[in-house]
Amino acid sequence: MRDIPKEPYVDLAGGRIRCRRCQATSTRSGEQCKKAALKNKRVCAFHGGKSTGPKTEAGKQRIAQAHWIHGRETRAGRLEYSDSATYLRELEDVAWALGMMTGTRTRGPKPKNYQPVKTLEAAKRWIAMDALGLRCKKNKVG
Repeated sequence: MRDIPKEPYVDLAGGRIRCRRCQATSTRSGEQCKKAALKNKRVCAFHGGKSTGPKTEAGKQRIAQAHWIHGRETRAGRLEYSDSATYLRELEDVAWALGMMTGTRTRGPKPKNYQPVKTLEAAKRWIAMDALGLRCKKNKVG
């Protein structure tokens, strides 16, 4: 981002009140927030000035072990998505090895536990393991 010097103060009420200015910057434009910071804080309430965070050791451990990663995603949900993405990628490999697909392959990053299935023998092994239910989830939560 741009190297814009941060203004330490903001004038409010037509210049009659001078306060510390919020030190948060925009990730898109790089501009500094135009609101006043909360008393004895560096940022305004919108940018986290009201947050006190956990104070006790038990509270800090509870936050560290929380199931939520970000927004609506949980650790279990991410692992489940990773497992299903791995399964679908390997299934696509099997279809290619058997000659059932033409055109372009699926683009994008490979899943974490993805093992490519390149040969016809490997595809047969994969199908046999899947039919017997031996293709279990590799990721465990907890």
